[in-house]
Amino acid sequence: MGTPGFVRTAVVVTAGMALLTGCGLADGSGNRSSAGRDGSGVHTTRTPAPGTDLKRIPGVRAGLLAHIPETSRQVVTVHGEGVNSADSRVSLYTRHGDTWDRTRTWAAHNGKRGWTTRHREGDKRSPVGVFGLSDAGGVLAPPSGTGLPYHRSGGFAAPRSWPRTHWHDFDYVIAIDYNRVTGRSPADPARPQGQERGGSIWLHLDHGSGTSGCVSLSKPAMTYLLRTLEPAAKPVVVMGDGKHLRG
Repeated sequence: MGTPGFVRTAVVVTAGMALLTGCGLADGSGNRSSAGRDGSGVHTTRTPAPGTDLKRIPGVRAGLLAHIPETSRQVVTVHGEGVNSADSRVSLYTRHGDTWDRTRTWAAHNGKRGWTTRHREGDKRSPVGVFGLSDAGGVLAPPSGTGLPYHRSGGFAAPRSWPRTHWHDFDYVIAIDYNRVTGRSPADPARPQGQERGGSIWLHLDHGSGTSGCVSLSKPAMTYLLRTLEPAAKPVVVMGDGKHLRG
């Protein structure tokens, strides 16, 4: 991606059987967390009303902001509640000249064991850093207006041996460019930095609890992002727990 904050990744999906070591099943129990939900079970915002004309993206130290390319006009932030917490919030910022507008915020989940700056396969933690958002896909057809290249395949479907609450996790997917080759399906198995560095790090649908390393959001949130993110805007994600993001 051209800056130290960008690394590349992949995921493995074969013949209808998902072999996912970053995304996917958080645990065998299917237990749910109530964080970020109201009585109806719908994810709700956990930040104030959208902000406009912000001089910088709040809650992110200058060292990380420096890894956002000058050409990027869309930034998704993932603020984890703690280094060992699976709860987080996701916001979308759009650059207008020298200022940023926060247009949406949603409750979300990250790795069930929290965050790490040295992600390894199977550690159940989400990687901290700045990464591109260049490819999407999923079981379902893309929402109308989807801008990112979208790779539809039944191979994204979660195994039916998983708890029912997880069956639709990968109906919509946006690949986070951690240890993957961009320009390919999120299901592409290539991992340029090696298998030990993990991969399969996606934005995907939420099942109500922590993930194996991905970031999960409600279906309305994923639909909005798919319709809003544009390749020409060079979208990126800035992600981590509050301590690592603030420095």
